Amino acid sequence: MTVLDASAVLALILDERGAATAESALPGSRLSAANLAEVLGKLLDAGLDVRPVAGLLQSAGVTIEPLTLADAELAGALRGVSGGRKLSLGDRCCLALALRTGTSVLTADKAWAKLDLPVDVHLVR
Repeated sequence: MTVLDASAVLALILDERGAATAESALPGSRLSAANLAEVLGKLLDAGLDVRPVAGLLQSAGVTIEPLTLADAELAGALRGVSGGRKLSLGDRCCLALALRTGTSVLTADKAWAKLDLPVDVHLVR
């Protein structure tokens, strides 16, 4: 099981480099509702219809996870790790879900691989 970052989902939907890697990770993966909001916002900015996105992700085997109190506390605490201030709230929500569930993260954000994070980070490209 893998936690998907919004950037990995966007790579798939927008058919960017790394889309095949993101697609292969879908079955059994998790996506924070906070990161789904990120995806939807970016797609709206691009003028795309976002109505089917959540349903399509769920049909592909992705579980949309709510942001829990534990996630919120972890996301806040991640600002204190080395490099944590460079992470957006969405990034930290993604990482908090991975920490809570004890899984790795799939992202297109290369900067994550350089940070001292308490989770395994895998890049789609």
